[in-house]
Amino acid sequence: MADPVPDPRRWRALAVIAIAQLMIVLDITIVNIALPSAQHDLGISNGNRQWVITAYTLAFGGLLLLGGRIGDLYGRKRTFMIGLLGFAFASALGGASQSGVMLFASRALQGTFGALLAPAALGLLSTTFREPKERATAFGIFGGIAAGGSAIGFIAGGLLTEYLNWRWCLFVNVPIALVTAVGAFRLLERDHIGKGTRISLDLPGALLGCGGLLAIVYGTSEAESRGWNDWLVLLCLALGGALLAVFVAAERRTDHPLMPLHVVANRNRGGAALAVGLSVIGLFGLFLFLTYYLQVIKGFSPLKTGLAFLPMTAAIITSSTGFAARLMNRVPARNLIVPGLLLATAGMAWISQLKVGSTYPTSVLPSELLLGFGMGLVFMPSMSLATLGVAPRETGAASAIMNTAQQVGGSIGTALLNTIAASATTAYLVGKDAASRAVQNTANVHGYTVAITVAIGILLFASVLAFVMVDHRPSPGEASGEDAEAAVRATA
Repeated sequence: MADPVPDPRRWRALAVIAIAQLMIVLDITIVNIALPSAQHDLGISNGNRQWVITAYTLAFGGLLLLGGRIGDLYGRKRTFMIGLLGFAFASALGGASQSGVMLFASRALQGTFGALLAPAALGLLSTTFREPKERATAFGIFGGIAAGGSAIGFIAGGLLTEYLNWRWCLFVNVPIALVTAVGAFRLLERDHIGKGTRISLDLPGALLGCGGLLAIVYGTSEAESRGWNDWLVLLCLALGGALLAVFVAAERRTDHPLMPLHVVANRNRGGAALAVGLSVIGLFGLFLFLTYYLQVIKGFSPLKTGLAFLPMTAAIITSSTGFAARLMNRVPARNLIVPGLLLATAGMAWISQLKVGSTYPTSVLPSELLLGFGMGLVFMPSMSLATLGVAPRETGAASAIMNTAQQVGGSIGTALLNTIAASATTAYLVGKDAASRAVQNTANVHGYTVAITVAIGILLFASVLAFVMVDHRPSPGEASGEDAEAAVRATA
């Protein structure tokens, strides 16, 4: 059948979809800037501080596959709006938190509704724009605005924390979500699926997948205080691996899998998802370390810290919209993703030389630029590969796989690298004057650089995987804007 006439409201719909994605990204960076203040206000320990980030990303990543499937089965517009309203409620609850546990719970609830919102947004984007040139432009704008959420988050987090209170970093989501929900109701095309045509949800798969991820992240985070050889840590890691293995086996046998294995088994989608997941491990860890380095070690204010992150965001936007969006329909995806990972590795290598006395212009700024430019080359083609050639009924699941890789990478990265950094800091302080502020600062920076060195190895491994697995080449239709159906359906 011929493609339907494009919806004349599609560009206004893109604005609604992109603002929702902006809010999700903003919520990660804005809370990073507010974390030191929230930790002090609520009395959260150093070992538990990472749960403010991890509770969100774990719930988000663990439930994304289920959220994507719900969008496929019950309509992406409906799922999108429920996600927006739920996200607003969870944000209000988080802003009113009176304890660390309440904040962790509200962040997990944010992640739960984000898991409905994100795959619905990407699925709506994929089904709204089918003509190759428009698709590339839409993904470029979507990625650029999403990256802009990082910049807005850094600045807003600094302003709100410094001049109002860290709680407003969560309250700010409420008006954004409510206004976007109104726009979604008016502009997005209804795609409700009738009851008689729905298939059952794979709830056992959801329990196995989420349980496995939760066990791995919890075991990793507990290693900071208990040690990697502790029985609970080893039990959690083994249990998580076993549950994920059973999850894969169960998905092979069910008639309506939560994660269709034929979607993820495609070498391009699988390679892109692995590249994104592994690169985000390092990126999220670096956000956490640099926030504490700039505020605690260098004495930056929250606002100054937010402004210090802007060059990285500018590099991501420039790279994704100025280069990747224009080239991804002209050159093989591998030629963007692999160099991007290598540039990000160079940025990590630069920041691994960090010292207490290092200056922002010579140590932090160059690494941010390299890392940001590299990540823009990775994210843009990977997002496009996530749903390219996927049947419309499975775009939610396909986009959820990419988002899951990103959020699970963030969860594992924050927990793993925070644990490595804390353990290295503790080991450094043995036999030294731990009461000395100078010694404490040196120990903390030592812990950061040890963890960043691990991140370098992860990024190099990701570049090798991407080189081996990703082999998509744009078809003539994709490159020229002709033959839209072939471009949308094309795989390797």
